[in-house]
Amino acid sequence: MILWFHSLLMRCLQPLLWLKLKHRAKVEPLYGHHIHERFGTYVDPVPVGGAFVWVHAVSLGETRAVGSFISELRKALPGMRLLLTHGTATGRTQGQSLLEEGDVQVWQPWDTPQATHRFLQHFKPRIGLLVETEVWPNWIDACERAYVPLCLINARFSEKSLRMAQRFQWVSGPAYSGLSAVWAQTEQDAARLRSLGAKVKGVIGNFKFDQKPNVEQLNQGRAMRLVTNKAVVMLASSREGEEQMLLDVLKTQTVQWLVVPRHPQRFEAVAKIFESAGLSVARRSQDTMAFPPADVWIGDSLGEMSLYFGLADVALLGGSFAPLGGQNLIEAAACGCPVVMGPHTFNFAQAAELAIAEGAAVQVNDMAQAVEFALNLSNKPEALESASSAALAFALAHQGAALRASNAVVKYLKLLEQK
Repeated sequence: MILWFHSLLMRCLQPLLWLKLKHRAKVEPLYGHHIHERFGTYVDPVPVGGAFVWVHAVSLGETRAVGSFISELRKALPGMRLLLTHGTATGRTQGQSLLEEGDVQVWQPWDTPQATHRFLQHFKPRIGLLVETEVWPNWIDACERAYVPLCLINARFSEKSLRMAQRFQWVSGPAYSGLSAVWAQTEQDAARLRSLGAKVKGVIGNFKFDQKPNVEQLNQGRAMRLVTNKAVVMLASSREGEEQMLLDVLKTQTVQWLVVPRHPQRFEAVAKIFESAGLSVARRSQDTMAFPPADVWIGDSLGEMSLYFGLADVALLGGSFAPLGGQNLIEAAACGCPVVMGPHTFNFAQAAELAIAEGAAVQVNDMAQAVEFALNLSNKPEALESASSAALAFALAHQGAALRASNAVVKYLKLLEQK
């Protein structure tokens, strides 16, 4: 009865999904491409070959993170064919770099019985691997009916997520308990998932530590930094409202401000926030060689975070000043960029705690304190160099999750296939 009600609701929401995709496509055209895939209709025939390993990485962050895991999985399963699904345009764009001959990339199926059934019948994956948080009731039910093990890897589950799940226990309980296996990032994530009935098989760490910065971009950013006569302070992966927080406390131009919004559909709006305040703005999209002089630089390009972290002396962590849980601080650390976090880091709670303990990051109460700390640090070369070294050491010390997860999944898959 519960699944029936959820399915009815998802079916009723389909027209709204069409409208949302058409609206998003005006800013990000990829949302308007291959819409039929979201409802389990596929134009191209499945390439001839072995069974797929289905990996679902909903957005940009998950897709970047899962790359190292997929590389390890290919080593452990020679000839593996990847079925890669996403929910966002940025995720799908990034995912193209992970594909090899014989692989397939499509949109995630909408969570109705019809779409999920058609998806599974068309591709017939040998296993499904959901990355981090994506759990949908009809996917689980359809996989169980089709005898496809559906697992959650690199799983993270915050206290906030647990409270929400407990509020809707009638749907979240069967969903999490219906997963075939779960491998969590931390012991805390594992405990929360177990409380919902999830079959946690182990704790393997965080894939994001295994991400390698783009060396070419990193060097390009550092070269750009050398010709800048000011320290560069970056608001990294900023979310809605945080640019205004920064603007409200900007009292000095002794440093060069760099703002990189998290979502591309906000690039234009973010530039206007600073322009409306009378500040000059230069945008990466308007000059791909170097930023011209301006009060604020806007990083309005995709896939260039290594360049921006290479350019920055200090990064203020987006999503942590608004109550959104924080964005990925590990990427900054891997580029040797010290991080200043706001009070909201529940999406990366353990990583944030480790970063603070190991000197790779500091946590402050609000944007005003973050700006003050960043300005002080950027004016102290020795302290800045020490913080940068600590950030690199932190990123290197916690690698290996991708290999551990690959070994665990392969072992689990072989056990299932022996039964």
